[in-house]
Amino acid sequence: MIEIRPAATLALVRDGHRGLEVLLLQRTWQAAFLPGHFVFPGGAVDPQDLDVRAFTSGRGDAAISQTLSLDEGGADYMIAALRECLEEAGLLLALDGQGRLPPGDHPVLSEGREALRREATSFHALCKQYGLVLPLDRLAYLGHWVTPRGAPRRFDTRFFVALAPPGQQAAHDGSETIDHAWLTPAEVLAAHRQGRMALGYPTLRTLRLLADFATPEALLRYAHANPPTARPSRPWPARKGGVAWQVEPDSPAYAEVRRLDPQRRGTASAEIEPGRAVALAPGVTRVTAPNPGAMTGPGTNSYLLGDGDDHLVIDPGPAEPAHLARLLALCGGRISRVLVTHTHVDHSPGAAWLKARTGARLVGLPPPPGPSQDAGFAPDHRPAHGERLETPAGTLKVLHTPGHASNHLCYLLEPARLLFAGDQVMQGSTVVINPPDGDMAAYLAALQALGEEPFDTIAPGHGFLIGEAHAAIDFLVTHRLAREHKVRRALARHAPASLEALTRHAYDDVPAEKLGVAARSALAHLLKLEAEGRAAQQAGQWVARED
Repeated sequence: MIEIRPAATLALVRDGHRGLEVLLLQRTWQAAFLPGHFVFPGGAVDPQDLDVRAFTSGRGDAAISQTLSLDEGGADYMIAALRECLEEAGLLLALDGQGRLPPGDHPVLSEGREALRREATSFHALCKQYGLVLPLDRLAYLGHWVTPRGAPRRFDTRFFVALAPPGQQAAHDGSETIDHAWLTPAEVLAAHRQGRMALGYPTLRTLRLLADFATPEALLRYAHANPPTARPSRPWPARKGGVAWQVEPDSPAYAEVRRLDPQRRGTASAEIEPGRAVALAPGVTRVTAPNPGAMTGPGTNSYLLGDGDDHLVIDPGPAEPAHLARLLALCGGRISRVLVTHTHVDHSPGAAWLKARTGARLVGLPPPPGPSQDAGFAPDHRPAHGERLETPAGTLKVLHTPGHASNHLCYLLEPARLLFAGDQVMQGSTVVINPPDGDMAAYLAALQALGEEPFDTIAPGHGFLIGEAHAAIDFLVTHRLAREHKVRRALARHAPASLEALTRHAYDDVPAEKLGVAARSALAHLLKLEAEGRAAQQAGQWVARED
C-alpha cells in the first residue's frame, strides 16, 4: 500500500509591472514525480518541523489546524512550506529580532540555504542561529489536494499563498529545480495551453484562482477571509450487489451516490447495471446498454430527457433490440427526438431503430469516413455550435467539441448545470484520439473551451456521473500535455525513430498489450507537433525540430 505523505506548497506573489506575478520553479527532468513540470515551492512535511513551532509567531497550531480542518499539526504544513521555499527558491519569509525581513544578502539565504540543502543543519537550527521567527499569520490557506489512487507517489498537500519577501532574489537550486520564472497567472495559463509549460492539476487549479485578482493585496485579503472548506473525506453509504456498501471518496461512484442520496440513507447504487433506469435529475434518466468492454467500460450510457408527454434520447447506443425496447418502454413510446454526441458505432446505431418505430427526428452531425463510424446515421437536423434546443427537462446548449471525433457534440442542460459529454470526458481513463479523424490539437482546444462553460457535473458516455467537473477537464488537459512532453522528450533522445519506438518510450507506463491503442494517440500528438513545426517525418521516421 502506497503511503500518503503530508506536504505543503507556497505560492509567492508580488506586484510586477504587468500586475500580480507568481513564482514558479521547473522540476528537473530526472525527478520521479512530475519531471519537467512547473510548480510552486514545496515538499513533504518533516517530523522535525514540529520542533520549529517554537520559532513561529502570529497564529498557534490550534487556530491553524481549525482553518485546515485538522485536529492538530496545521502549523507544521506552513513551516514545511517556508522551509521548502528557502531550499528550492532561496527565499525566506521570516522576521529578525527587530521584526524585519532578511535582506537579500542575509547569510541564511546563502550559507544557511546550502547547509539546509546538504542536510548539514536543520530548519530549527537555522532559526535559532540567526534569531529568526516565522510569521505564520502572513500565510493564507488556498486549498487541499490528495493525489488520486494509482499514482506512483501520493501526497496530502495543502496550498498556501504569501507576499514574496521584498529585497530577496529567487534562485532555483540547480538540482531539484532547473529554472524559475515570475509570471502573471494569465501568462502561465496561456503557456500551458500552448504546451510550453507543463503544469500539474493542483497547480493549474491554484493559478486559475490567482488569475481572478489584480493585486497581491486583493488576493491575500480574499484568501485570509475565505479559507476553503474541507472536502468530503468519509465513505458514503450505498448499495452494491444487493447489500449495503461503503463508497470511498476516490471511488468512481462517489460523486453520483452523494448527488442521488444526499441524506446518506444508503439507497443509491454503487454499480452500473445494464437496463436499470437511474433518475439523475428532474426529467433526466440514465439507462446503460449491455455492451461492456475495454473501450466502453460498463457500457454506453443512454440518457432520457422527458416529462411523460414527450421525451428525447441522447446517445441511443448500439442497435441492441433489448436496450432500445427498454428505452421505448420507459418513454411510453413517446420519443420526439434522438440526439447523438457522435457517430462511433457504440453511440448512434440505435437512432435509426428508434426513428423507425416512433418517427423521431434525428439530431447530430453526419458521420465522417472511417470503419468505426455509423455510416447509416442520417440526421434530420444538424445543430450549430451554441444553438439551444428546448426540451421537457430544460434548455440544452449544443457545443461542438471535435477531437475524439470530428463530429463530436456535447449537450449542456443549462437549468441542471449538467453536461452530457459523450466521449469527450471518460471516467477512469483517457479518450483515444485516433487520426485521421481524431485530432489532438482540436481535442485540447475543445477541452479548453468546455472549461469556460457553466456546469457542475458531467454525465459521460460511459460510467458514473463525474463531480468537480471543471477539475476533471483541467486534469485531462494536464495529462495530455504531460504526455506530449514525454513524446517530445522521446523525440529529443531517440530520433530519428519510428512511431512504434517512440510509443514505447513515451508510454512506458502503459501495459504492453495496450501499446497498439496508445500508438494512435502518440501519432495524434506527433501530428499536432508537426503542425506546430516541432516535429517532422522523414522516410517513415520521426525527428524533432527546434522550437
